[in-house]
Amino acid sequence: MGTERLEAFSDGVLAIVLTIMVLELKVPEGTAFEDLRPILPVFLSYVLSFVYIGIYWNNHHHMLRVTPTVSGGILWANLHLLFWLSLVPFVTGWMGENHFARTPVALYGFVLLMAGLAYFILQTTIIAKNGRNSVLAAAIGSDLKGRLSPVAYLVAIPTAFLSQWIAGLIYIGVALVWLVPDRRVERALAAGTLSSARK
Repeated sequence: MGTERLEAFSDGVLAIVLTIMVLELKVPEGTAFEDLRPILPVFLSYVLSFVYIGIYWNNHHHMLRVTPTVSGGILWANLHLLFWLSLVPFVTGWMGENHFARTPVALYGFVLLMAGLAYFILQTTIIAKNGRNSVLAAAIGSDLKGRLSPVAYLVAIPTAFLSQWIAGLIYIGVALVWLVPDRRVERALAAGTLSSARK
């Protein structure tokens, strides 16, 4: 079974997630720049979540690009990832509407942690199906960023109850690390190791 339907379904879900998030941005009644001030926390939380969803979409695309076949386990692992990503609009709205209060910021980190773990499970399931010598396994390597991100979230979640601003900076820092273009899959493809994957 190929990955086309899996990728199309995932793209559709992520498009809906982004749509739900942008609908949380309520238009102010006034016409002055000061009228935008009350929605600034909602907007900032939207920007952060938009970046995170964009990172997941980008990496998901690259991962499926080098995945020749999928199994039932991969389908369920993908749904597990989409479940946690579908909760991003809720925690984004709660965090923004409450001006980055401690509990919403902590819950935001928990959802990020679970999405990160779900992505790792999906990645591991794909490698198990396609072999340790697959393009994805070769491209991932030691996956330092993938291993450090959950650690950062685990630090940020309890930190949010002491200082939600420090926790927020940790979330931003993780996003910035992932914004740096990750060319591992592209390098593996350029090296001609796609012999076992779809072209």
